[in-house]
Amino acid sequence: MDWFYNAFDAAQQWLFVQVIQPLAFWAGAGNLLEQGYGATEWLLVGVLQIAVLVLVLGPAQRLWPVEPVTDRRAVRVDVLYTLLHRLGLFKLLMFFSFEAWALDVFGWLRVRGLPTLQIDQLWPGVTDVAWVSFILYLVLFDLVGYWLHRWQHHWHWWWQLHAVHHSQRQMTMWTDNRNHLLDSVITDLVFVTVALLVGVGPSQFVALVALSQLMESLQHANLRWPWPAWAERLVVSPRFHRHHHAIALSHEPEAALVAGRAPAAEGARAAPRAPDRFGVNYGILFPWWDMLFGSADWRGGYDATGIDDQVLKGRDYGRGFWAQQWLGLRRLAGLARR
Repeated sequence: MDWFYNAFDAAQQWLFVQVIQPLAFWAGAGNLLEQGYGATEWLLVGVLQIAVLVLVLGPAQRLWPVEPVTDRRAVRVDVLYTLLHRLGLFKLLMFFSFEAWALDVFGWLRVRGLPTLQIDQLWPGVTDVAWVSFILYLVLFDLVGYWLHRWQHHWHWWWQLHAVHHSQRQMTMWTDNRNHLLDSVITDLVFVTVALLVGVGPSQFVALVALSQLMESLQHANLRWPWPAWAERLVVSPRFHRHHHAIALSHEPEAALVAGRAPAAEGARAAPRAPDRFGVNYGILFPWWDMLFGSADWRGGYDATGIDDQVLKGRDYGRGFWAQQWLGLRRLAGLARR
């Protein structure tokens, strides 16, 4: 892989010297060049991710779709979300606001003796091998992601934001980043805090986020790819995650009582009462946590997606980017009852 890393470093250097550095000096922000160099890494990683989506997942969706795409406007909005997040724009804004604040606070606390939870201190030498530390961090981040995701459904206030993600009736490879921006701010701050506590390096953090995002794009893809049972228990499959988005298995507590009333996609059986009344299959990358904590749903078939009151009661969750953001804030404030 040396050739890949060398090519990536060369591209990052070129982009920084030819584009980012002149822009920084033009804007009078020469003191932020170090952060700008980091931003070019996020940008290049995002470009690579989007290339994989377009060249690999896109053709696969057209060959083996779960359902025809009939609402292309909804998909285009998801593309906008994806570009915002994958090309580093959201991360850049976060760094210059909330993340910079978090770094300053952690630096201040460590000077005053804040104990750390770095894995290498708890288990000396375990992170000496790069791929071992990467896997350990990946599993740890996935456990954190599982509980964050579960709380997004359990805590009523948080669901008002997370509902933006679940309101997509046409799930595709672009759907993963369809989130309320405030929801993304909260989860990003949690992951940054965890990374600082356990000692994840900046480049490793970028790689962890990039791999997770690619896997989540696959999980949301409009793909009728049946996986062997053993594979679905190792990694979250598109079908496993699609059950999480099923209409009758959303956050709303009454959803478990109307299971089977909402329409189902071809091949799906009527949904049983959910193991967790707020939903199932919360796993981000691995289904192990759902299996361990009793929230796994292994039904066959492919469910229709959406939110229960959106489909049965016609509640509006917004068609465009700004409408979705505004309605999410209104729901959070208790102003949007319908």
